[in-house]
Amino acid sequence: MKKKWRRKRIMLLLVVFVVLILFTVWDNQRVVIVEQEIVLKDLPEEFDGFTIMQVTDLHEKEFGEKQNRLIEAIESIDYDMLAFTGDLLDDSRSLNYPVVYSLIEGLQQKENAFYIPGNADPTNYIRVGDRFEKNEFAQGLEKRGVQLLEGIQFIKRGDSSLFFTHFDESVFPADRVEAINQLDDNETLIALNHYPIVDIRMDHLANDRGIEMGKYDLLIAGHYHGGQLRLPFLGAFFVPEAWYERSGLFPPQDRVKGWWEYRGVQQYVSAGLGTSDAISFLAFRLFNPPEINKIVLRRG
Repeated sequence: MKKKWRRKRIMLLLVVFVVLILFTVWDNQRVVIVEQEIVLKDLPEEFDGFTIMQVTDLHEKEFGEKQNRLIEAIESIDYDMLAFTGDLLDDSRSLNYPVVYSLIEGLQQKENAFYIPGNADPTNYIRVGDRFEKNEFAQGLEKRGVQLLEGIQFIKRGDSSLFFTHFDESVFPADRVEAINQLDDNETLIALNHYPIVDIRMDHLANDRGIEMGKYDLLIAGHYHGGQLRLPFLGAFFVPEAWYERSGLFPPQDRVKGWWEYRGVQQYVSAGLGTSDAISFLAFRLFNPPEINKIVLRRG
């Protein structure tokens, strides 16, 4: 009787294991659209309802032939701006550009499309002789309608403008900090960044006398993959975050993905689309489907 019951338990566990594998394979191939409304008190009236489509951490993952399923998901949303927040490639030395270019080429709405690199993308500039020029990947993106976000860019509607910058590149260079500080207090500045700016780093930047923090109304980031492997009711047990004491092991769950506010700066972090292969046999997402993000700005 005990042997029979033991066999049943083993068979049940096997069935559960197989179902989990099949579900995970299916779950890793779909694309979900996560929507978030964010209220900005100084947002110009002309930009109330302005919609940002965030695409991040693709890591060369393919969603159908020439990214057709991902393109379909993105274009199902009526958006005003595209924000690519890094790690479109899987390694800074990768030359697998077509997997990204296919996505860009398939998108029709690219009037306002910006890109910033992640840690898995090549650096923006390379040295050629006695000068620096944009790397081949960034040049390819720009030829296809996606602009490398440098300095301060703006989108204009009527008499009002919405300003954008790359956070990490705007904190240190004196000329860029000065340009940000020249913005009026009632003008809205949105920063794109690959890395989330966790509370401890925000404190460090705010308290460093050698750094003059600009007035950022919203910061949009990625990098964490939502924890990549998540457990029901428990959430993520690891994110790649050097600023945490345990390097991201058992992170605060309200800082893994989604919206939060700290020191008056609102921040939104996407779980992204792809996976990290730092540990090859864990290169999949668990209870964490690939996502793109529809961010709707509202006037407060």
